[in-house]
Amino acid sequence: MSPAALFAAIYVPNFILQAIGRCEPELRTRPLAIIDGPPPTYQVVALNRLAEILGVARGMTKAAVTQFAHVTIRTRCRVREEAAHAALLDVAWSITPRVEDAAPDTLLIDISGLTTLFGDAEAIASEIASRASTFGMNVQAAVSANVETARIVARALPGPTIVPEGQERRFLETLPVSMLSPRQELSDIFERWGVTTCKALASLPVLALSECVGQEGVRLQAIASGKGIRPLLLAEPAQHFEEWFELDEAVDDLEALSFLLGRLLDQLSVRLSARALSIAAVRVNFELQPAFDHAFDTSCELLRVKPSARTFSCNLELPVPTRDSKLLLKLLRLRLQSRPPDAPIQKIRMAAQSSLARVTQGALFVPTAPDPDKLELTIARIASVVGERNVGSPQLLDSHRSDAFHMQKFSIAAAGVNTSESAAKHFTNNNLQNSSDHHSTTEAPVIALHVFRPPVPARVRLQGSKPAFASFQGCSGKVVHASGPWRSSGQWWEDQPWQEDAWDLEIIFSGESPARHGLYRFCYDGIQEKWLVRGVYD
Repeated sequence: MSPAALFAAIYVPNFILQAIGRCEPELRTRPLAIIDGPPPTYQVVALNRLAEILGVARGMTKAAVTQFAHVTIRTRCRVREEAAHAALLDVAWSITPRVEDAAPDTLLIDISGLTTLFGDAEAIASEIASRASTFGMNVQAAVSANVETARIVARALPGPTIVPEGQERRFLETLPVSMLSPRQELSDIFERWGVTTCKALASLPVLALSECVGQEGVRLQAIASGKGIRPLLLAEPAQHFEEWFELDEAVDDLEALSFLLGRLLDQLSVRLSARALSIAAVRVNFELQPAFDHAFDTSCELLRVKPSARTFSCNLELPVPTRDSKLLLKLLRLRLQSRPPDAPIQKIRMAAQSSLARVTQGALFVPTAPDPDKLELTIARIASVVGERNVGSPQLLDSHRSDAFHMQKFSIAAAGVNTSESAAKHFTNNNLQNSSDHHSTTEAPVIALHVFRPPVPARVRLQGSKPAFASFQGCSGKVVHASGPWRSSGQWWEDQPWQEDAWDLEIIFSGESPARHGLYRFCYDGIQEKWLVRGVYD
């Protein structure tokens, strides 16, 4: 079967149940009923086979279902259904970029030309089902040269189904007309006519059908005949990945919370891996359980209003994108250990920022560099001990204050290759220029200040207005040359102002043979009224 155009339909049966089971896999082996509706008139809208065997039926009230002791009841969660639908789209986009979002439980994809990549049509249908199972969903797939035929067959027949070209009508003729999703008005007309199957609809004369029910009836007849040809309405691939979990009972234990976080991270990692992407950042929002004494706002005398839930956020940004969910879980655990929420957690919402996977080129004679993921984990463990603000790369501040800096998180430049190439080119040009000018110019001497952190306390004796004698760290000596002072001050409007006089002192230390001397940077702190040694000139 090698038509010019080939389409596949992906259908998720019992979508409401599978959206719940995807987040809670343990419920798949239990009798489960999903209820929905305005409280207190909840009714069963979905149930699995185990619950049906026990006697549960659609339309039952919640009170009637609670009489079955072994049946688990869950409220319909549309947020989980949206996440399951997004995961289904990721399955389709991992096969082809030509995807139509037909319904929350149905997708249509164009698989023309993919036989050289995946094999024949049956192999493509099996690949779709296999990839969907890794996302925690069981799907029905159908392949046909007619997109509408593929959509209807996927919803009607279980398992991968291949419709040979030219035999579309044979696969559709036994199906009920309701599979075509007609309007209620048309459905009532077909029922009065006795038209119950696609074969009966396809056998009606086109002209008479058009006169009775209009062009909508003609369109449905073409679909029932296997001739409903139309182009796909392509969906734009999403770049936002989000998972959501609501707990029946609030959790305040880190171990139990880690289990749930690991499940959400696994789901995100599988979704991004299917799209050949990696996780660059993770943002987790926790909805906290309100305290009992603040559960309702009693400021209004006539009505007690429940306040909005408090939230707690935990953000994780990675210097190198990764797909390792276990690494991300360890980093989140360390972050939550150092800064835990102040109340039990009721809901979890996790979003991942996608990025292209990091690609590195190894060398035959160069040892492999350390894994950056392990470095990030080591840094996180250090930060949990010393604090996040004390780990990173020091960056100078735009200030006249001596040694003013702040710690910035480690990051890798995006254009690392170009930067290294330009740096190598600059290094080569400088070497050539220096080699040509080596004999014609003389390099000026360079002096550097070796800074002491923290500054060393010192004692200074003045003679007039200049330092004459200094001692620090058990050494003392006479000041033979003094330059300064250079006065600087600032931030007088804040809680920690500063004011100091800087001196460069050349000291000859006494009691040593031969005599030792050195050039030091001294500062007098005008606020604390004490002398400090900032560093030594090398």
